[in-house]
Amino acid sequence: MSNDVSETRTSAEMWFDPICPWAWMTSRWLMEVEKVRPIDITWSVMSLSVLNEGRHLDEGYRELLDRSWGPVRVIIAATKDLSEDEASVLRKKLYDAFGQRIHLEHRGTEHIEEIIAEVLEEVGLPASLKDVAGSTEVDDQLRSSHQRAIDLVSDDVGTPVVSVNDVSFFGPVVTPAPKGEAAGTLWDGCVLVAGTPGFYEMKRTRDASPDFS
Repeated sequence: MSNDVSETRTSAEMWFDPICPWAWMTSRWLMEVEKVRPIDITWSVMSLSVLNEGRHLDEGYRELLDRSWGPVRVIIAATKDLSEDEASVLRKKLYDAFGQRIHLEHRGTEHIEEIIAEVLEEVGLPASLKDVAGSTEVDDQLRSSHQRAIDLVSDDVGTPVVSVNDVSFFGPVVTPAPKGEAAGTLWDGCVLVAGTPGFYEMKRTRDASPDFS
């Protein structure tokens, strides 16, 4: 029997905040991995707004985080009554729709209410769900989803969090997102390090911005 990691079916979970460009890059990489490796991905929500509560931040980033509550609240509200499999599928659809506008169309979050309305229409959800963006009614569920990721990696990291066969880490942070077999090779490496007892991190300073091409 072969021990090639590329032949072994694995499970993964990725936690994302729609406003994070680095999480977007990681998600596009995982989509490429799905084409070349036998993996099952669950898509889940974490929140940069929750992560940074109580921290001293510059005014511009704080304003960004104030706007970032809306998308994650809407995703949680739209999926809270579904089975986990159904919720994962819908979370991904909503994530793709938000990311298209925020990152690929370079619209950012300055007009997030307008983007939320467009996303709900595209995915076929009730327009009334936009009202949850400015309320706290699903924050308990949002915090629970976020905390599940933080419990796996601690709170000195950010988004994305990826879990591979129940071993979790921050990242990978990569730009541009590898495609084809290059994506599969990076995945193989992640599976290998995740299976190494006592492995925690490798890191170097980023010198490039997200390449959405």
